[in-house]
Amino acid sequence: MKILIITGSVVIPVIMVVLHRKDSKFQILFTIAAILSALLFGNIASIALYNIIKDDTVFMTNIHGLFLNPLFLLTGAYLGVYLLYSLILRAMNPVS
Repeated sequence: MKILIITGSVVIPVIMVVLHRKDSKFQILFTIAAILSALLFGNIASIALYNIIKDDTVFMTNIHGLFLNPLFLLTGAYLGVYLLYSLILRAMNPVS
């Protein structure tokens, strides 16, 4: 599991930067994927919280049940990787 976390947080953003340097179309692809991920991530969280409030069942198991949604985890993970990719690009090309 630790290897997966290290790979996701170091290797994948670096691969994204390399792909971006080879062809700028990858930046558009990565950004569109990040926008869609943010929309899905927010919508899943909003719907889950709405259902919890609507049903008046604010138990920790209900709230943490949100983390069992694989799509929620996948979109959140991509947003984290995309943030690291963006920070690496910013570090390589600082704005004066």
